[in-house]
Amino acid sequence: MRIDQYLWCIRVYKSRNIASNACKKGQIQVNGQSVKPSREILPLDEIRVRKDQYWREFQVLDIPKSRLGAKLVGLYCLDITPSETLEKEDLNRMSAAVTREQGSGRPTKKDRREIDEIELDENFED
Repeated sequence: MRIDQYLWCIRVYKSRNIASNACKKGQIQVNGQSVKPSREILPLDEIRVRKDQYWREFQVLDIPKSRLGAKLVGLYCLDITPSETLEKEDLNRMSAAVTREQGSGRPTKKDRREIDEIELDENFED
C-alpha cells in the first residue's frame, strides 16, 4: 500500500491529497528517510509524521484494505510517539484555550457592531 493511502486509512490525514502533499513537503519519513507519496510500506516499518509542529511516530502492524473506523486504527498501527512530545502537545492545547476577559483589550467584531449601532441611534435622535 502507498504511504499516502496508508496515512489516510489510519486517519492521520483527512484526505489522500493532504497526505500526499505532506510527503512532497518532506513531512513524512519512513525508517528515517523522507519519502514520496508513492512509497510502498510494509509491516514493521516506522513512520514519522510532522503534523501541527510535532513529530508523531507510528509502527505499521498490518495493511488495511480500506479506510478504518477510529476504533479499529489500533489493530493496524501502533503509536510510538515519545511521551515528552505528547505532553508538550497537551500543554500547547491547554494554553491555546485561554481567552481574554470581556471588556479588556480591543473590542471584538460583535462589540464593534453594538458600538456602531448605539452611535447611529444617537445621530437619529438629534
